[in-house]
Amino acid sequence: MLDRIDNELEEIKKSKGTILVVRRILSFIHKIDLAVEKITKFFMLISVFALIILTLIVSYDVIARKLWHGGSIAMQELEWHLFDIVFLFSIAYTLSHDKHVRVDIFYDKFPIKTKAIIQIITILFFVIPLSTLIVIEALPFVQMSYSMHEQSGDPGGLCCRWIIKSAMIFAFLVVILQSVSELKKAYFKLKGK
Repeated sequence: MLDRIDNELEEIKKSKGTILVVRRILSFIHKIDLAVEKITKFFMLISVFALIILTLIVSYDVIARKLWHGGSIAMQELEWHLFDIVFLFSIAYTLSHDKHVRVDIFYDKFPIKTKAIIQIITILFFVIPLSTLIVIEALPFVQMSYSMHEQSGDPGGLCCRWIIKSAMIFAFLVVILQSVSELKKAYFKLKGK
C-alpha cells in the first residue's frame, strides 16, 4: 500500500503541502480498509461459530428424534436462526475473497482491466444499491417486530424475533463497507497499480 501511496505522490508533484495532505488522505483510506477487513473477519468468525453450534444442534435434534421420539420446536427454530446468521454474516467475507457467484465461464477469460471494470460496475450499480435498499427496508421490519414483541407462532417456539431480523441490517451494512473497499481495489487494478 505504501508503494501505491509513493507512486500517487510522484504523479502529483505540486507542492510539499499538497503531497503531505495526499499522503495523509491515502494513509487514512488504508486505515479504513484495515478496519473494514477486521469487521468483515469478525462477522465471519461469528458465522463460523454459528455453523459449529448449528451442526451440534442439528446432530442433537436428529438423535433426539430417532432415539427418544422427541424434539423441540425451539430447537428447530434455533437451527433456522443459526443458518440465517451463517449465511448473512459470511456474505461480506465471500465478497472480500472474490468467491461470490458470477458467470465464471466468461469472467475468467477476461483481462485484469476488464475484470476491474466489471467489478466496479457491479459494485456501483448492483451491490451497493441493493444492500442499501435491504438495510432501509429492514429497519421498519425490525422496529415493528421489536415493538410488537414478536415471537414464534408455534407453541414452545422462540421469542424476540427482532434479534434475528436485525441480523439482516448488520450483515448488509458490512456488505456495503466491504463493497467500498472492493471498489477501491478494483480501481487500483484498473489503473494497473
